[in-house]
Amino acid sequence: MNFVGQQEFDVLIIGGGVIGLSIARMLKKNGVERIAIVEKNAGCGMEASSAAAGMLAPQAETDQADDFLRLCQESRNLYPNFAAELFDETGIDIELEQTGALLLSFFEADLIKSENRFAWQKAANLPIEKLSVKDVLKLEPNISKKVLGALRFPLDWQIENRLLVSALLQTQKVVNHCRDEIKALAFDGDKHWSAKGLTGEYRAPVVIVASGAWTSLIKFPAEFKSDIEITPIRGQMMSFQSSDKLLGHVVHTSSGYLVPRRDNRILVGTTVENVGFSDVTGSAAMNHLLETKETVLPNRNSDYVEHWFNFRPKSPDGLPLLGEFPENSGLYFATGHYRNGILLAPVTAKLIADKITKNADSPFLKIFSPSRFVNHS
Repeated sequence: MNFVGQQEFDVLIIGGGVIGLSIARMLKKNGVERIAIVEKNAGCGMEASSAAAGMLAPQAETDQADDFLRLCQESRNLYPNFAAELFDETGIDIELEQTGALLLSFFEADLIKSENRFAWQKAANLPIEKLSVKDVLKLEPNISKKVLGALRFPLDWQIENRLLVSALLQTQKVVNHCRDEIKALAFDGDKHWSAKGLTGEYRAPVVIVASGAWTSLIKFPAEFKSDIEITPIRGQMMSFQSSDKLLGHVVHTSSGYLVPRRDNRILVGTTVENVGFSDVTGSAAMNHLLETKETVLPNRNSDYVEHWFNFRPKSPDGLPLLGEFPENSGLYFATGHYRNGILLAPVTAKLIADKITKNADSPFLKIFSPSRFVNHS
């Protein structure tokens, strides 16, 4: 739906990825009626949400027992119920796989890092297993015999993120979708925000910025004294199709990861490139991904299917921005999720929707508040 002119809503969500879609769903469940999602693409969920690998990996992708790990764990723990509810609402199975994940070591340096990770996670009472070469090859017989050992994270899971997008879209039938690109936000003094797009203007007392890597392209009011800067970080991936199931676990290595899907596809990722919004990719990244696959699964027959890329939103400290800023303004942020947008969608939706509709506070809203980037000069 493409609106021209001014439209007014109860809540306006800028950005239609899994974060914006999940928040809209939760707001509806909490009784909010007039919700609009403004998305620059013809459809929602077409950017990083569909380009992700769908990993729910708190332990494999964090380096210390801190508040961010706890946020990731809480969101991961919401996924079984989240998946069940989406299936009940839409009939779509988002393919939650709870077989766990492996961190493989192929070099001595990998083993040292794995020992460190095992030590701090054990000290933090996290579920983790140390596997010998024999253990690894018994679990995953197709893995290279050059493997030196592994860690197993039984509670690091995965979902099919493109099915998640499809399910969330099915839940949005009573939500207004406006195809537009928001360029500026202004507070009009009547307890309403005005969001100005390329084709229309949208007013609401509550605005949620869930625009991911594109957040910093929005012009905020001059009095908005903040150093918030979201950097787009490009990630490239490839997928391969095999006739047999080559892996039963998500596999992490020092050079990338492999994610097995139920249809016997293998996703291989990813690059981390600070190149702005450049779409010039070249062959170096593809060669890197091919080498990652070959390191883990040498000489295993599979056919190349697809290569793609998109942009992840990285905040200055690499952590998400969650909550209202400035205080009592009605302007909320749900962005900067970087490599964990899929994982953090359920907890983000709950935190933001419950704060808006129930004034429910959470320590996470203080810890990850956008106010940490206030410019006091």
